[in-house]
Amino acid sequence: MQKVSLLVTTYNACKYLPATLASIEEQDYGNIEVVIVDGVSKDGTAELIRKFARRHTGQADGSIVVRWISEPDNGLYDAMNKALSMCSGDIVAVCNDRLCKSDAITKLVRAIEQCGDGCVGAHADLVYVDGTRIVRSWHMGEGRLVQGWMPGHPTLFLKREIYERYGCYDTDYRCAADYEFMVRFLKDENNRLAYVPEVLIAMFYGGTSNAGLRNYLVSFKEGYRALRKNGVPYPLAVTVKRTFRVLRQFGKHDRFSRERASS
Repeated sequence: MQKVSLLVTTYNACKYLPATLASIEEQDYGNIEVVIVDGVSKDGTAELIRKFARRHTGQADGSIVVRWISEPDNGLYDAMNKALSMCSGDIVAVCNDRLCKSDAITKLVRAIEQCGDGCVGAHADLVYVDGTRIVRSWHMGEGRLVQGWMPGHPTLFLKREIYERYGCYDTDYRCAADYEFMVRFLKDENNRLAYVPEVLIAMFYGGTSNAGLRNYLVSFKEGYRALRKNGVPYPLAVTVKRTFRVLRQFGKHDRFSRERASS
């Protein structure tokens, strides 16, 4: 069984971290490494992490192994790079949200294993949540980078070799280092992703790139910059197409909500 490393980055995360850790403990997959990098939280986050690590120290089945640090960092993407340097899994995923189903990891790993040559990872659908309320649904589907398509980073499980080949997250980006990283390896269309057409991740609403109009505008500009940096043709057109895909997802969620309300 391949080892899966889940990278968790925290700073004053007492509100959301318990749900993330509980969803990891509910997984039916038997070889998980949880790597947590905390930015010296001041709200009790470190104590939550310490208790989680203690629960899994000397665990009889060894299905979850925890490694963690709490030290100053230079923001989210610096913390993610630290976690990457600490992990040892065959498959790597950033896990700052909630795994929706107990077999989420199993399904994503199986999709990678069954996808064949050229498959470097897998992704799935997600929802954005505010407490128990679904704010937005995101049906990822399959597509091409030049069509404005991009997998949801919170759902992305990648073979470790991709990070070794293409490098870590570029900390010069404020909101879109995850997008730039995905552009970096997906511009080579020989790198294929398996797709699991199920909602497997619930993303906590208000993340770095979706917390308000100002951050979205920064993300838009940084997305354009990422495409130009990586030599993707017609970067403005691709960025506009990507924006329309986002707007269509809002529309789909509104229709879904109205249909559910009337049923």
